[in-house]
Amino acid sequence: MNLEALEKARTRVPSVPVLVNLVSKRTKELNRGARPFVRPLSKEEDKSDIALREIAEGLVVAQVDMKAVDEHEEAQARWGRHV
Repeated sequence: MNLEALEKARTRVPSVPVLVNLVSKRTKELNRGARPFVRPLSKEEDKSDIALREIAEGLVVAQVDMKAVDEHEEAQARWGRHV
């Protein structure tokens, strides 16, 4: 794993769970034949490293469904616990 790209990606996506999901989703896309947004460093470069570099450079970003977040928070408040 490219630790430099990982650290740069963490500055853009500080939430580890969100970063993991973003890397996973993008890696799956690359494995299915999606074209990378960055030039691979070699033919053997791991797809997850490419995804990390794309995130680190701001070429792949996470979208947050605020409606779902609001609904989750309302459910938590309604039930007085984590849902």
